[in-house]
Amino acid sequence: MGCVQSFREFFDRPKNTNVRLSLPAVCIVWQTAMIILFGVFIRYDEESDSHWTEHRKEANISSDIENDFYFRYPSFQDVHVMIFVGFGFLMTFLKRYSFGAVGFNFLIAAFGIQWALLMQGWFHSLDYTDGKIKIGVENLINADFCVAGCLIAYGAVLGKVSPVQLMVLTLFGVTLFAVEEYIILSLIHARDAGGSMVIHTFGAYYGLAISWMLYRPNLDQSSRLQGSVYHSDVFAMIAGTIFLWMFWPSFNSAIADHGDGQHRAAINTYLALASTVLTTVAFSSLFQKHGKVDMVHIQNSTLAGGVAVGTAAEFMLMPYGSLIVGFCCGIISTLGYIFLTPFMEKHLKIQDTCGIHNLHAMPGLIGGIVGAITAAAASNSVYGKEGLINTFDFEDDFKEMTPTRQGGHQAAGICVAVCFGVGGGIIVGFILRLPIWGDPADDNCFDDEVYWEMPEEEESIPPVLQYNNHMLSKDVTESNFTVEQN
Repeated sequence: MGCVQSFREFFDRPKNTNVRLSLPAVCIVWQTAMIILFGVFIRYDEESDSHWTEHRKEANISSDIENDFYFRYPSFQDVHVMIFVGFGFLMTFLKRYSFGAVGFNFLIAAFGIQWALLMQGWFHSLDYTDGKIKIGVENLINADFCVAGCLIAYGAVLGKVSPVQLMVLTLFGVTLFAVEEYIILSLIHARDAGGSMVIHTFGAYYGLAISWMLYRPNLDQSSRLQGSVYHSDVFAMIAGTIFLWMFWPSFNSAIADHGDGQHRAAINTYLALASTVLTTVAFSSLFQKHGKVDMVHIQNSTLAGGVAVGTAAEFMLMPYGSLIVGFCCGIISTLGYIFLTPFMEKHLKIQDTCGIHNLHAMPGLIGGIVGAITAAAASNSVYGKEGLINTFDFEDDFKEMTPTRQGGHQAAGICVAVCFGVGGGIIVGFILRLPIWGDPADDNCFDDEVYWEMPEEEESIPPVLQYNNHMLSKDVTESNFTVEQN
């Protein structure tokens, strides 16, 4: 810890240097690089290529409806809405940072999906016969998943970093994600359809580690902007929380096996989310003065069940098991906002703007544990022999795998996600401390005006008293009438 603190102090130098990386230059250079890399490596897969008709005849496929597009695209659309609308608007709760929340979410997601198609393609979709990455609709879904981890990390540093820093965070985040995903899903052979481990646990600890590295002891200078106002909370609730809540069953089932796996994942997620809402409202009211409900909890903790059921979403968790997972996560996430977030900022020096520790980190860990226990408890009597093989992919190199060993592999996946998140976050945090990124000063955080052209405030038009029915004007009118009478 002392060594790390010394590194932090070394990089914590005055930021008055004239060396700054320009946002236009970074965007143009990186987009040019993407065009070149896509030209060299990316091609359509057999189901999106114009040779599909020939492939259909060779594979004796009877209809175009069997193209994977028709199975996956509805889920892809839902996931796409979550990434670009749900995540972006969930972070609009700050009173003066709505442009940054939605706009920078848009920026890093659009960059991230391009880099993710390359990184994940090299690990999962590389055709060794011609050295090309073949992509289809499932690759698009996985790229969105990859970006989700970076958007979760963004929540921890919301309002405290520059757009160039966010691009760097995304570049390294996507790279780390692709590596840890390959290790967890392919080498360890863990199952994680909804990404409790791969997406949420990794993304949260990645963001928290970066936030720890970028700790600002004088952030209280921007405390006037760190809260919300009525309309910003309503906006975040409607376009953020509600959108995410409704589409989360698609998120957890998007890449599950066709048929019973997808069906079961949607049901389990649906039930866990419903259970979480009731528990969150109950515990928020229980711990607030006068039994009132805190909108912060409703915006965030109500989604924790969807995070926690992700790993076991396609398992035989049983409907009542989904309700139990949602019930527990509603409690843990809500109490995290009440007790853990202030503790982490005061004692651990982690300034978690959006509370991703409570919405993603803890529920992600719970999801990994639930997945490990459920996998270890799997049996032929519950799944059936073929169902057990199909659900856990006990084939090829893993045909001798048993449910008990699979449970151990699931637990190993949790450790990999945490290690990549924390370790990667610390390294990237060191890089982001360099004084070349143009990040905002302590007294200018959480303010759109630093990076955005702001519209002029509307001029206030003085009311015409004789046509104004508000009570204040009535008092004025009655007082004038009294004067005239006298």
